[in-house]
Amino acid sequence: MKRRTDLTTPRQRRRVGIHYDPDAFGSFSESIARFLGTGRYLVIQSFVVVTWVIVNIYKPFQFDGYPFIFLTLILSLQASYAAPLILLAQNRQEDRDNEQLERDRGLAARTQADTEYLARELAGVRLVLADLVTMEDLREQTDAITEALEKLNAAVLQQQPDSQPGE
Repeated sequence: MKRRTDLTTPRQRRRVGIHYDPDAFGSFSESIARFLGTGRYLVIQSFVVVTWVIVNIYKPFQFDGYPFIFLTLILSLQASYAAPLILLAQNRQEDRDNEQLERDRGLAARTQADTEYLARELAGVRLVLADLVTMEDLREQTDAITEALEKLNAAVLQQQPDSQPGE
């Protein structure tokens, strides 16, 4: 094996064989799995098997030299291809579900952070509003000052000697 002096980039693996688009093949396998999981497919397959059995029971119409061996072979071949395609479709669905779960987790985290921020802001507004003077507080304070001024004015008037107006 030839030793490379430049180790900054990884080696490229040589690809030998058939090259295909994994997404296109995955979509194809999902469409097959969707079809194989329908009632229509089960009815069609049941019809084909029953027809095969009926035709091979009667000797004049029999086309399978060894009755039902070819049918077994066909059903085994169909099952051997269907199972991996269904598993591939399930894996792709699981990947999509995981991605959706991650998006949902991110959204939940953002929503929680926004809710906590709004709760802090609301608490701050409540604290600020608790310190504000209301009209009732202002009226009480004004009445108290007015009473105090009236008492002070009365006390000042009592201490002054009676003076004549105009002197």
